[in-house]
Parts: sequence; C-alpha cells; structure tokens
Amino acid sequence: METFADYILNEKNTGSKMEIAYYLSKKENIFFDKSVIFKTEIMRLFLNNVDLEVDHNLLITASLLASCKKIEVANDIEKIKAFAQEGADYLYTIGFGQEFCNICAGMNRYKTQKNRAKESDILELVDQFGAMLLDRPERIGMKVDEALVLLEYRNLKDVNNQFLQVFVDFIKKLEKVQVNDKVEISPLNLLVNTYKEAEDVKKFITAVVYEYEMKVDEAICRQQCGEFFKARKNLSKLEVGNPNRPLFSEETTRKVIGELVDNRKN
Repeated sequence: METFADYILNEKNTGSKMEIAYYLSKKENIFFDKSVIFKTEIMRLFLNNVDLEVDHNLLITASLLASCKKIEVANDIEKIKAFAQEGADYLYTIGFGQEFCNICAGMNRYKTQKNRAKESDILELVDQFGAMLLDRPERIGMKVDEALVLLEYRNLKDVNNQFLQVFVDFIKKLEKVQVNDKVEISPLNLLVNTYKEAEDVKKFITAVVYEYEMKVDEAICRQQCGEFFKARKNLSKLEVGNPNRPLFSEETTRKVIGELVDNRKN
C-alpha cells in the first residue's frame, strides 16, 4: 500500500513536491509557511550548482518536511529544542524510513546523534542561513554578507559541519550572479523580494516555480556555469517529473488529503 512518503519521494519535480507538502499541511495542520519554501529553494540552488555526493531528492524532501513540528512563537526553550525530533517521529508514522527521519532530526543539534548523517549538515546550513535572511518580529532580515559572517563565526563556529566552507563559497559566488528583473539583482535578493511580495504560501510556490527558478537558472548558466558552477550537469536531477502538470491539482488534493496520510504506521 502506497504511503505519503512513497508518494512524495517518487515525485522528482521540485514544484510538485512543494505542492504535495502544501496539501499535507492542510490535512495535518503541520508547520508549513513561506519560510519553508524559501529555504527549500536555497537548498535546490545549492544542490544543483555544487558537485556533492548526496541524494538530491531526499534532501529536497527533507527541507520541505523537517520543520513540520516547529512552533512559530515559543517561550518554552524545551519545545524549541524538541521540534526537530518530534517532527522526525511524526514523519516516521506517515511512512518515512528511520534513516530519513534521523536526517531530519539532525537539522539542529539539541539532541546528540551517533553517526550523524552528512545530509543533516546541509539541512542545518540551509535552515540557519535562510532564517537569517528573513524578517522576524524582533528584527529585520539580514543582508547576505551579514548572515554569512554570523553563520561562519558565531552559529557554527565550534561545530564540525563538513559543508560549511563549501556552502559559504557557493553563496559568495551566487551573489556575483545578476538576474534581470526590471533591474539587475542577485538571486538571493530576488528570492527575498519574491517572498515578501507573495500573499500566502500557495502564491509563493507558484511564483518560485513559474517565475523565479526560470530567471535564476538561466542567469546562472549564462553568466557563471563555465567558471564557478562546475556541477550544472546536476540541474536535471529533480526536474524529470511532469513539468506540465498544473500545480495544486485535484489529483494531488485527493491523494494527499483523501488517502495517503491515513495509511499510518503504529
């Protein structure tokens, strides 16, 4: 019997994965806001443009779901510390294997893990960096260079994250790319603007999939693929689904809301 995990992992198109996760959030009332899509798009750019020996499909899926038990406003530090593990426990019940769940639980380091997966290091980087670029009630979003400094010299200063320098180098190179969007703008600044302009999650997904990704991928390939971005061969790894299937389709609504998440593990 097909589970939700089977369904989303078998979908290789990033936009369609976003759609499936969106409908899961409607069915289950899990945490899924625009910040999740924002960070997943940073994940997609990183994986598509840096030659890493990791499972792209797994990491895109984990980026969409690892924060499923996050709480937006919390005064209880213990709840903040526990959300990644609680999310992993929930994901196990809807069909994900223990390896995938351990990767999601490792997004933060509040719980010590033996044999920490390298994929958890990438989740950690994207989650922390992406969060710093966005406005929060207590502060405005940081500039890219400010976020990199804090990531490297404060947040992960004493942490052995094996992809930290690779990620920092990638972001610095990405900042040199200029996208034509009325005026020339860097990919990350354009993503922040797109995030702010979108009224809700659904509209943000549509803007990312149908506008942002096309503009940015074309700009990266045109300006930098020969010199900096050595792994452009990876671009198609998550783009082999059905790109013509409309987002937010009745089929996905029926599959996710009507069937799949009811086939749970005990």
